[in-house]
Amino acid sequence: MRQLTTDHLAALLAAQEPPCISLYQPTHRHRPDDRQDPIRYRNLLREMETSLRRGYPAHDRREVMEKLQALSRDRHFWDHRTDGLAILASATRFEVFDLQRPVRELVVVADSFHVNPLLRVLQSADRFQLLCLSRDGASLFEGDRDALDPVQLTDLPATLTQALGDRLTEPHQTMASYGAGAGKGGKEMRHGHGGRKDEAEVDTERFFRIVDRGVLEHHSRPSGLPLMLAALPEHHAAFREVSRNPLLMADGLEVDPGALDPDELRRRAWQKAEPLHRGRLTKLVEEYKASLARQLASDDIAQVARATAEGRVAVLLVESDREIPGSLDPVTGDIEPGGLAHPQVDDVLDDLAEAVLRMRGEVVVLPSEWMPAETGLAAICRF
Repeated sequence: MRQLTTDHLAALLAAQEPPCISLYQPTHRHRPDDRQDPIRYRNLLREMETSLRRGYPAHDRREVMEKLQALSRDRHFWDHRTDGLAILASATRFEVFDLQRPVRELVVVADSFHVNPLLRVLQSADRFQLLCLSRDGASLFEGDRDALDPVQLTDLPATLTQALGDRLTEPHQTMASYGAGAGKGGKEMRHGHGGRKDEAEVDTERFFRIVDRGVLEHHSRPSGLPLMLAALPEHHAAFREVSRNPLLMADGLEVDPGALDPDELRRRAWQKAEPLHRGRLTKLVEEYKASLARQLASDDIAQVARATAEGRVAVLLVESDREIPGSLDPVTGDIEPGGLAHPQVDDVLDDLAEAVLRMRGEVVVLPSEWMPAETGLAAICRF
């Protein structure tokens, strides 16, 4: 799974060369439901081509359509889906994101990308990352209470050998196995001199440092998500000693992650992540109520829209699965009602979230039972 970050969102919000195609589709993880996914995708492509012909010359759309059509024929691609699919394509960009939550089926062809469905996924409060670590390898997952999927590693070696290469200490370089069944009960022989255990621990420490730097730089900082460690107890101690990741959770899974099936790994990880999640939500709700008492918060959509246009919203809480049809004028804060059935009409809540993010504010999507207001949103203002 490719990690979706605020950096991706910022790049998609920047000026683009039209036409900009935004395709969202619910997909399925398992058979037989997933057999319909490529068929629904081809139907969306036909709808997209109709929109393109109406507004853009053939030379503006040929290259991007070839890339989109190639996906429809990629069997491997359709055999490895999650719960949702987002494709953002133009003459200069082609971005594909696997989503861990279903999205409404939608195609928009315009002069800019339609990113609002990504906002709900990106700003959901229950997301976390899980680092599965052993002395010889590392893998990263991202998930929530319902799903846990492997993340495509960026500039990060997945094994000790990849990380250290010819810098491995002598005992690692000259290790060999002899005899029938070596490695499976057979006798293992190592060549080398001196304290092999000490030198192996040096390699492990070096590997853990490399993993920590790579995860922090390429995954934790871009996502801002809490990071949970899943490893044997002795590896917890060794990794935490060298880690400089401020997002590393104090409580992790002291277990061999390779011994757990994916669903059990997700279940145990969420058991650890849920208290942190609930604590964060409690703090946000208390902060909103305290700000409301100081007249620095509001749940009135018109007031929040004006405060957003003026750059005063520091934190915007949005109710998950809530939609308010219409569009926002980001300059004046005026709201124009509309119907979501029209492809060019957005959800006001998503428009507000996008505007708050542009103003360097924070957006958090909360389940309805945690919302401190009945209007679908609650804003904490800077002044």
